[in-house]
Amino acid sequence: MNKLHEECGVFGVYGKGKSAVAATAYYGLFALQHRGQESCGIVVNDDGLFHYHKDNGLVNDVFTPEIMAELGEGNMALGHTRYGTAGTGDRLNAQPIVVNHIKGRLALSHNGNLVNSFELRQELELEGSIFHTTSDTEVISYIITKERLKAPSIEEAINRAMNRIKGAYSFIVMSTSKMIAVRDPHGFHPLCYGVTEDGTYIIASETCALDAVGAKFVRDVEPGEIVVFDGSEIRTITDHVGETPKHLCIFEHIYFSRPDSVVDGISVHRARVTAGACLAMEHPAPADVVIGVPDSGLDAAIGYSRQSGIPYGIGFIKNKYIGRTFIAPGQKVREDKVRIKLNAVSETVKGKRVVLVDDSIVRGTTSARIVKLLREAGATEVHMRSSAPPFINPCYYGTDIDSRENLIAVNHTMDEICRIIGADSLGYLNLDHLGMLIGVPRGCGYCSACFDGNYPTEIPSCTDKNRFERKLSERGDKK
Repeated sequence: MNKLHEECGVFGVYGKGKSAVAATAYYGLFALQHRGQESCGIVVNDDGLFHYHKDNGLVNDVFTPEIMAELGEGNMALGHTRYGTAGTGDRLNAQPIVVNHIKGRLALSHNGNLVNSFELRQELELEGSIFHTTSDTEVISYIITKERLKAPSIEEAINRAMNRIKGAYSFIVMSTSKMIAVRDPHGFHPLCYGVTEDGTYIIASETCALDAVGAKFVRDVEPGEIVVFDGSEIRTITDHVGETPKHLCIFEHIYFSRPDSVVDGISVHRARVTAGACLAMEHPAPADVVIGVPDSGLDAAIGYSRQSGIPYGIGFIKNKYIGRTFIAPGQKVREDKVRIKLNAVSETVKGKRVVLVDDSIVRGTTSARIVKLLREAGATEVHMRSSAPPFINPCYYGTDIDSRENLIAVNHTMDEICRIIGADSLGYLNLDHLGMLIGVPRGCGYCSACFDGNYPTEIPSCTDKNRFERKLSERGDKK
């Protein structure tokens, strides 16, 4: 809870013939590593035969040259990077999920959280389904395979499954002969596709992954749309398009997505620069230099500098060989990682009044340590600015905030937070300016429930992140 847990990254390769699709998936996942550093996996489809490997760890560590050689060539591949927002970090929860059923095989990679997974899982278990993971992704796979028993095609099974699964889901399904991209009717999380010069289609969570493998962006998958890659044709099913207003997670532009990505037609970099400019207008500060917290605070710091006229400076050097702080289990380990992850540039801040821009303040402990680093480097004043409004509500759509208990803005006033983190002043982005980031009126086209409590779906009946693990433990206690 020091920082927000990220989404997951999904990546698909649909080729015209046999090629090194595993290598393409590897580079795509590498570009999406920021979306999940807990586990990763790749499934290669070689004319209907599935070869796969998945494990806990970073892409570069999991997929050694030996593993890549074992995956071999194929005509399709499906990949996933994960940070678990539902289910533990056990290796069993690594994706893609591979399912064998009476009508064939499928692999599934999912980004997001369902709000009715608990009820669906109970229903499936009462019917005799046996679960091997504790993530809601397996629930989706069961619903799809169950519908496939009656549906004439895998895409129609998915179409029918969408009548039952509720919440946030951008996923890719790979059957023995097709690849299918699906985005929930709200469009909570991004999904797009492109094509390479040789005609290979690439599906990815973000456009930066298309760029990484040399694919030209074609378009975003629309909320509620099913896009089917089958042979030489691309077909779409739009039965669920327009079922509900669009609710893209605004935090995709504030934090989750890479700044070089374009999400639903809006540059992430431009959105963050706009957030910084808004902060400068809302919360000016008498300062000598503006700095950002790497990496997602840098663009907003540039925007603050441009708007305010205060020079921008490089205030921190980030160790590129360590994952984001919240990935590490245990508070002591997280504290150690903060110290080795960032080092203040004393030449930039010594003897100066500093505006410090970060993407958000969740619990406040990381912010306090960063402010302390600047003090130790000689900053005379530190004015903290957050390019997100205060977090005051849980998120049920893929961001790992499942309760209000540890949110600093829930338990403390603005003045108290300022004292806790050791800043001279504090300013958050105003809720009214969120829409400006993506060029829409407030509350139109995006979800900001974690800031304002306006949930676009029903709230889950069970909100415990580890609900399935606890359920299994309770069963064991009763034996």
